Amino acid sequence: MTSELTSIIDFIRYGASRFSAAGLTFGHSHDNPIDEATHLVLAALHLPPDIPPAYGAGKLVADERENILALIERRVTERVPVAYLVGETWFAGLKFKSDRRALVPRSPIAELIESRFTPWLDDRHIERALDLCTGSGCIGIAMAEYNPDWQVDIVDISDDALSLANENIVYQHAEDRVRAIKSDLFSGVKDEVYDLIVSNPPYVTNDEYAAMPAEYSHEPVLGLTSGDDGLDITLRILDEAAHHLSDDGLLIVEVGDSEHALANLLPRVPFVWLEFKVGQMGIFALERRDLVAHAADISAARAARN
Repeated sequence: MTSELTSIIDFIRYGASRFSAAGLTFGHSHDNPIDEATHLVLAALHLPPDIPPAYGAGKLVADERENILALIERRVTERVPVAYLVGETWFAGLKFKSDRRALVPRSPIAELIESRFTPWLDDRHIERALDLCTGSGCIGIAMAEYNPDWQVDIVDISDDALSLANENIVYQHAEDRVRAIKSDLFSGVKDEVYDLIVSNPPYVTNDEYAAMPAEYSHEPVLGLTSGDDGLDITLRILDEAAHHLSDDGLLIVEVGDSEHALANLLPRVPFVWLEFKVGQMGIFALERRDLVAHAADISAARAARN
């Protein structure tokens, strides 16, 4: 086979065909076999994703061919996400290290970061931001990269995730603007106040997790599940966030498919469900003043599950 497949485009085509035939699940940064195969092949060759098309005809040496074929086979037989196989992925146009210490970066919040959160932050002065449940650190680090005048704290309860996040801080040369802190939500930043809090917390329900494809079994369950309705952690965030937001502060949280459960649980809270290029993606924005106004409802909903 290595004699029949010679060029970059040959291996991308072969990988895409193998992935399609194997019925793989695409949910870790890509949604189709061609993009998945492209990521695998180019990363394995240490080439950027925006390589000029003319390079697709470039011939691979024997060691490169054998390595890529082995990675394709592992993707098919072990169902390991490509980001873990090659050790890297892209988020908000930036390259990050990725491995089993944290979830593969894939949040739609990347679109908000790239647009600098317009229109939400157009008339706000932001000095300090918090990335809550940071995982690999991609959201907080990307916020700092797109907004060099911000100071960003990134927090997580997992030592493994924080070790990867710290590596990504160094990888992006963001040591002077990003600080990683071990914290169970706000417990490690008790006296800190932020102008913006962004979070992609665990929100998969227990039943959803039990039915997830094999690809997700390689990721830390701590970063995925959050109770029977996926809202255990989100309710804690809602209950505590106002104490850590400035007067004009804004909270942005991703809850995915738990959006409807949250809206039904707290019908009087004025969640604003954000629109993305492909529509709503289960991400809400909420002003500090609304968190304060509805604090009783939020606290009661949280207490009801304790």
